[in-house]
Amino acid sequence: MAVTLKEVAELAGVSRSAVSRTFTDGASVSARTREKVEKAAKALGYKPSLIARSLATNRTKLIGLVANNFQNPAFLDVFDLFTSELQKRGFRPLLVNLSGDTSPKKFVELLKQYSVDGVIVATSTLPTSFANAFQTAGIPVIHTFGKYQANANVHVVGIDNEFCGSMAARTFCERGYKKVALLGGPETATSTQDRAAGFVGTSGQLGLEVAKTCFAENYTYQSGRVAMGEVMEDRSVEAVFCGDDLICMGAMDAARAAGKNIPEDIGFLGFNDIAMAGWDAYALTTIRQPIRDIIMSSVELVVGMVENPARSPEIRLFPCSVVERGSLRPVSRS
Repeated sequence: MAVTLKEVAELAGVSRSAVSRTFTDGASVSARTREKVEKAAKALGYKPSLIARSLATNRTKLIGLVANNFQNPAFLDVFDLFTSELQKRGFRPLLVNLSGDTSPKKFVELLKQYSVDGVIVATSTLPTSFANAFQTAGIPVIHTFGKYQANANVHVVGIDNEFCGSMAARTFCERGYKKVALLGGPETATSTQDRAAGFVGTSGQLGLEVAKTCFAENYTYQSGRVAMGEVMEDRSVEAVFCGDDLICMGAMDAARAAGKNIPEDIGFLGFNDIAMAGWDAYALTTIRQPIRDIIMSSVELVVGMVENPARSPEIRLFPCSVVERGSLRPVSRS
């Protein structure tokens, strides 16, 4: 039989409300009472009920983690970091898989039924209106990897994807490439749209010709391999900027299967810097997105919003950097 709060109160010689306050964060209880209650609880092996505590405090300590990119192994690290950081702070993640369904009403109602204290929308493939729907429902929300907008209505933590697209163009220019291609992620993703805009715009300014632009169906190896077939229709392409490392790996293997040597015949630039990018089989030069910094900041914000739901929306953008490996030719010294 589970030890009850009443039994702890009787052994400690205090009221049941005193026991409840002892195990409620922020509740007022004297040091003497706390000592007596904790001693009695330890002797009896008492563990406070999280459900009972949530009823008393009107807080469930549940944070909804909404995502739809489960096919990409990079998100295994993302979920690992999110769950571990939330748990360190005494919160529990409730993972929600969108599975292609982008209607916010269904998921707002689902998370309201669980009485979550906050929501993290961890994807760039959804419009900002999705995150806004949680805010409208009165649920604190953070849009991680969301689209940067100067007048955002919700908290956004991520990167400036348009600037990263420009960074890719400058990386190619520094290495003397003249004709390049863009192999983006899903065309509907805001990150893809922004990276494409930055890449194409800056390429034009630098005199690079974007000879081919195409998009992978999703963030998978196979999608990258298939889409690379379209890129290779133009044999003059010297280098390819891919919107994701896994897509890039598929594209690289498609190029090799067609008899291309990397980087001698064609160069590749990825995005994210997942662990596999450093494997000898790929040695992928890529633009590193600081995933850990983004997640730590997102967790900090959502926990802060639980305490202060009226907190004004913040935009937190983190810088990216090029990780040099071996899939591009060296920087031109001329």
